[in-house]
Amino acid sequence: MKKIKILALCAIVTGALVSCEKTEFTEEAAETTAVEKVSPEHLEALTKAGVNTMDAEYKMIQHPGEEPYKALVSGDIIFELDKLAEYALAEAENNNKQYRTNNLVSDTNISIIGYTGSGYALTSNMQTALQWAVNNYNRLNTSLNFTLTYAASTNADMVVYNNGASGGGGSAGFPSGGQPYKWVQINNGTSSFSTNVNEHVITHEIGHSIGFRHQDWQSRQSCGQNSNEGTAGVGAILINGTPSSDFADSIMLACFSSSEDGEFSSTDITALETLY
Repeated sequence: MKKIKILALCAIVTGALVSCEKTEFTEEAAETTAVEKVSPEHLEALTKAGVNTMDAEYKMIQHPGEEPYKALVSGDIIFELDKLAEYALAEAENNNKQYRTNNLVSDTNISIIGYTGSGYALTSNMQTALQWAVNNYNRLNTSLNFTLTYAASTNADMVVYNNGASGGGGSAGFPSGGQPYKWVQINNGTSSFSTNVNEHVITHEIGHSIGFRHQDWQSRQSCGQNSNEGTAGVGAILINGTPSSDFADSIMLACFSSSEDGEFSSTDITALETLY
């Protein structure tokens, strides 16, 4: 089956991506108006962290109630500039299936706010999809316990909000200090797709926030590419019990299609129940 690849600028570290009429969308951050060349120093820092720098670029990140800040973005992973030195190079294991970062969430009782405030409010479609995503996580046999509320507040472990960007996709980051990455961005253009697709995108980005890498980080084959994302400074560690064959069945594939059902695959469930 052929896929039509759409390289929309949509992704974080803290997460992002082929004709049988199937459209592919990236999981990346919002497009910026100015292009600034990444400095040699920052490129070197990314290289030391094991990151493929081919698609690295600066972007201004704006969260609800927060001051905007400049970050490095590579794929659907955001690197905060003041934390570049913290990303330790981790050895990746090749030709395996499901991957996680070095850092996981230690306090697994996680509060989530679906943001409803002016300028960043989730659409009704996104809100329904977020509830479905949370339900999917909570029904598994894991220690994870997500508590979801909708509010114009950022007082939670994780805030899921509409970043206003065009195109389908979203962005998030990886855990730090035992906490999930707080800010889960969903592109406004995602809302024009089915609730199932929105559920898929939100579930994927929450997956990054609790420590999951892209299933196809070594090739981004779901995007019709052959590009290794590198270890991203956070590791790409095989999860025990997940198969070694590289087949496209995970909600954590780098790219997604307009026909996604938003549900975990059996190996996604194995990975989650193994880690948590």
